[in-house]
Amino acid sequence: MSPQRVFNVLFLCTGNSARSILAEAILNKIGNGRFHAFSAGSWPKGQVHPGALRLLQARGYPTEALRPKSWDEFARPGAPEIDLIITVCDNAAGEVCPVWPGRPVSAHWGLPDPAAVEGDEAAVDGAFDETHRYLRSRLLLLASLNAGALENAALKARLTAIHESADANP
Repeated sequence: MSPQRVFNVLFLCTGNSARSILAEAILNKIGNGRFHAFSAGSWPKGQVHPGALRLLQARGYPTEALRPKSWDEFARPGAPEIDLIITVCDNAAGEVCPVWPGRPVSAHWGLPDPAAVEGDEAAVDGAFDETHRYLRSRLLLLASLNAGALENAALKARLTAIHESADANP
């Protein structure tokens, strides 16, 4: 029996400090070795948002390797070949992306930016908690797809359906 294929997923957001970082950490934890998640941004911030780190650490996600990265890292020779690209912010979805090696399937799962929430730490943490709930719900559905569904041409439609069903049932 051949080993199970690992799917590389790249989550994109403009700053790569909050939503895409959360998605990377969540999928790497719940993906059962079937997924290797990465995140990047068109204009990466200098550091991961403290609210994202608080949430991830409180829920037991590894955070040591998380850092904002430019999406250019994934368009260079020698970069991992990406199978799925999911934008998690509306700004990144509208930007002209680099040319990605291979033929990755792309989808848009736009979410409000928890890093834009102003207020005390409790308000910020609440926004990150809500974003985590939405992303985890969507990523559990993604992780439950069988390998055939991940490799066929209908994947984009499935990713869109996950986004829509998760919006209806967070």
